[in-house]
Amino acid sequence: MGKLDGRVSMVTGAGSGIGRAIALLFASEGSKVVVTDVNDKGGEETANMIRGNGGDALFVHADVSRASDCENAIREAVKRYGQLDILVNNAGIDLPRASLRLIFLRMSSIRSLA
Repeated sequence: MGKLDGRVSMVTGAGSGIGRAIALLFASEGSKVVVTDVNDKGGEETANMIRGNGGDALFVHADVSRASDCENAIREAVKRYGQLDILVNNAGIDLPRASLRLIFLRMSSIRSLA
């Protein structure tokens, strides 16, 4: 018996990296896992990995910055499994970072307006 037997988990950003690792761990502990990601290929791969290890997984395309995608993912989870017990909001993006010079110039222009 796993620690998560009978539970349904949703992991956002589970198409790769930490999200995938969390989804696989939860599945290994007996949870049914709803895998969400904007990357359909990665999300399906994670769901297939879970199924390949004898687990139960559902992939739902979802961009967590869109409320309608989040609502749909929850709706699909409840439709398939009748419940949702655990949510891991792992999804994120890596924005380009501004150079120190650019930051300085922006700060200077704001200061000059004051």
